[in-house]
Amino acid sequence: MKSALFVDFDNVYSGLRRLDPAVAERFAARPIAWLHWLTETLAAPPYTPDGAQRRLLVRRCYLNPQVYQRFRPAFNRAGFEIIDCPPMTSEGKTSTDIHMVLDIVDLLQHEVHYDEFIVFSADADFTPVLRKLRRWDRRTTVLAVGFPSAAYQASADLLIDQDDFVRSGLGFGEPDPPPVAPAAVAAVRPSTDVIADVKVLIERQVADSAKAVSLPRLAGKALAEVDGLDAANWAGFGGFRRLVDSLHLAPLMVDWEAGAVLDPTRHARSAGPTEAPVKEAQIGVMQDDVTRLIQKEVEHAGRPVACGRLAQLIVDRHSALAADWGGKGSFRKFLEALDLGRLKVTWENGAGKVLDPQAPAMPLDEPPSIRTADWGEHVHLLPVIQQIHTATGIPVLSPQVMQGLLSALVTEVTDQPFALSDTGKRVRDRCREAGLGVNRADVSYVLKGIVLGGHAFGTGNDTIATLGSRLVDSVRAICSREQVEIDEPMEMALREWVCPRPADKVQKAEGPPGSPRSPASVG
Repeated sequence: MKSALFVDFDNVYSGLRRLDPAVAERFAARPIAWLHWLTETLAAPPYTPDGAQRRLLVRRCYLNPQVYQRFRPAFNRAGFEIIDCPPMTSEGKTSTDIHMVLDIVDLLQHEVHYDEFIVFSADADFTPVLRKLRRWDRRTTVLAVGFPSAAYQASADLLIDQDDFVRSGLGFGEPDPPPVAPAAVAAVRPSTDVIADVKVLIERQVADSAKAVSLPRLAGKALAEVDGLDAANWAGFGGFRRLVDSLHLAPLMVDWEAGAVLDPTRHARSAGPTEAPVKEAQIGVMQDDVTRLIQKEVEHAGRPVACGRLAQLIVDRHSALAADWGGKGSFRKFLEALDLGRLKVTWENGAGKVLDPQAPAMPLDEPPSIRTADWGEHVHLLPVIQQIHTATGIPVLSPQVMQGLLSALVTEVTDQPFALSDTGKRVRDRCREAGLGVNRADVSYVLKGIVLGGHAFGTGNDTIATLGSRLVDSVRAICSREQVEIDEPMEMALREWVCPRPADKVQKAEGPPGSPRSPASVG
């Protein structure tokens, strides 16, 4: 994979220095180390050929020679072309961004087809050029220190995780094991493309098999390999059988009685499929297990669960059901035939959900890991925090957990000097020992927010109240950049979130629920 790297040195170095001077110095003094990580370890962006490896044909570093001249030798030794960008105005503004944009556009039209453009900068001014690269079908990878804008992040194919860069690329501590990522929201593919891919898959499977191929096997393979195929609606046909019947697979034959697809010129119908059809008794056992699975999933989520997710979970465990949903023909009919106890199935706007009508109300766009019970007397803050989370990415931790995290941070920086990576790891470990549901990404966000909010650790003011206030200042700044207005009730909710008060005091200070001064009335 032919790649071109563009480093906005001033932007990256100053951003890292605000977080941790030692990290910034290592970035500037040892570019060879993180270049090796970039080419040998960092995953390729989506839609690149399997097994593709980066070859950095272009390495350009744009820096202000009046301030950062001492780092020139290190980047020279790493094979960089160094473009001097001295200040052009009395305020110290350089021409780095225009130089980078012109160079990127020049390489875009170069006779060498560059597959990937890597940009090290958090400057949102590069958003239009990233979008231009996408229109030209080039891959973009971005390292942005701090809290880059939502539009900038969305315009990149791959956003390098800043913590991973610090730990693995710069060598500050051992990298954590990769977290289990939530399922990404994929772009909706046209149903015609999905249907065509299913047909190709079935024809390929039958052509490669010495025997007839069972329909349950084909259904499972299709769900696993065809992007955009949903076990709940089967590309709009509601069931796998109706989808297959629409494909016109001739000269292949579909034998629903035997439960297989075969090629009459090579497969004998009497030979049967590679897997025996599911018997009625087996279906009954599967239905009982599916019932328990759905009940457990809804209970664990603490909120309505989409039927599409449930269908996929069921197919993962009982692939034999996928072909015809136990003779019901569609997932909807199969689901409605189950005895789910007090759970109810709704089909609003064509999108089904299973819910517990006795469970507390919860916003439908709330991440499954959040349970209102964890918020206790401060549950009125949850809608506000959720709204701000959408704009800023703040971790949606309950006030109790946030207090525990800030308390662990205060204890940690009292015992040892602050260092972004090491402090984050130790705070995470303290939280785990205390039984708090906090991961490394949550801690990293809070630490960066506090530092970028203007706090300097070790100056004698490392208190929960001060750290919480700095975090709120950071969140307000991000909201302002994302054009999300933080009014007085929302700010009160934010400050109560980081420094919660008893419910009776909240009631007296802010009025009854639903009043203009109550955070619960926001939004």
